[in-house]
Amino acid sequence: MKIHEYQAKEIFKKYSIPVPKGKVAFTKQEVIDAAKELGAFPVVIKAQVHAGGRGKAGGVKLANSLDEVSQLADSMLNMVLVTHQTGPQGKVVRKVLVEEGLNIEKEYYMAVVMDRSSEKIVIMASEAGGMDIEEVAEKSPEKIIKVFIDPLIGISGHNLRNIAFGLNIEKELQKPLMAIVKSLYSIFVDLDCSLVEINPLILTKEGKWIALDAKINFDDNGLFRHKEIMELRDIQEEDPLEVEASKYGLNYIKLDGNVGNIVNGAGLAMATMDLIKRAGAEPANFLDVGGGASAEMVENGFKILLSDKNVKAILINIFGGILRCDVLAEGVVAAAKKVGVHVPVVVRMEGTNAEKGREILLNSGLNLKTAKDLKEAAKMIAELV
Repeated sequence: MKIHEYQAKEIFKKYSIPVPKGKVAFTKQEVIDAAKELGAFPVVIKAQVHAGGRGKAGGVKLANSLDEVSQLADSMLNMVLVTHQTGPQGKVVRKVLVEEGLNIEKEYYMAVVMDRSSEKIVIMASEAGGMDIEEVAEKSPEKIIKVFIDPLIGISGHNLRNIAFGLNIEKELQKPLMAIVKSLYSIFVDLDCSLVEINPLILTKEGKWIALDAKINFDDNGLFRHKEIMELRDIQEEDPLEVEASKYGLNYIKLDGNVGNIVNGAGLAMATMDLIKRAGAEPANFLDVGGGASAEMVENGFKILLSDKNVKAILINIFGGILRCDVLAEGVVAAAKKVGVHVPVVVRMEGTNAEKGREILLNSGLNLKTAKDLKEAAKMIAELV
């Protein structure tokens, strides 16, 4: 789950990480009032959307007067912001963050993520912070410091010093920087995060460290422990189909292709998508109904796929174990009769009660095609689209 920058900065404050003075605004008048409240110019107006690359796309602007603040409020609120992370459809800006301008001496990058290959938490830092950090990572990876931390041991003074020395920080500035790094690590562990990032972390001309930006992503699997974090969810920033799927406990991610697929098991779903691509088509989604899915869950998954206008055909690939093939077939038939099937459907099923499942599909009176194996199913679906 993602949250907005202004929400992440509120969390930073609780962990004593310095952030600029600022206020979130939802209307033009609130933007003007927030600028007046700051009491000095320049002020920065930042679009609040769940996407990076806002600065290059015109989502971060400097205002040197109330007239400029008013103009920027008019142009930014309700604009469609298109960045390299939003895709061509962009995101509607429904709120902005109004912040004080600061005297920047230097920009740094700082992030905490999980490194699955080493099974450790990794802190990444760089002297080359700012808008082009992705380019730095690609072209000059040696400029990014990585410090690996065993989560069973936790962060140590040695880890913190390695980061400060690696960034060539002057001695008198090391202690406050290390305090920020330690707090970032605490946020990551305490709140079950998948990413905590500051880009840029700035050093001001006055010698102060300030998190100019803030980004926090949470591991969905840990959210049951953090009801206060769940309250920060902004479903307007999420794909409507993904929001709908979450209501039914379905693991659904929308993609850009035209072949909808329903699979039980994440690994099998990934393999199915690979075979769809290999056959010459493009998957429209990842949808794992889970090993213990009920007929109702399958029905809801089917309805979600059919409501996606990009889906031109559906491939159902089920290995019947906990989820029996006859239960799947009943769910598919029920959904097809309720919603109405307007695209070709190919079903491949093996495992418990597979023959019974095929019989249910055959006697349904619906135009549901069956395949003997996954390779054949992928080939059939590619030909249909």
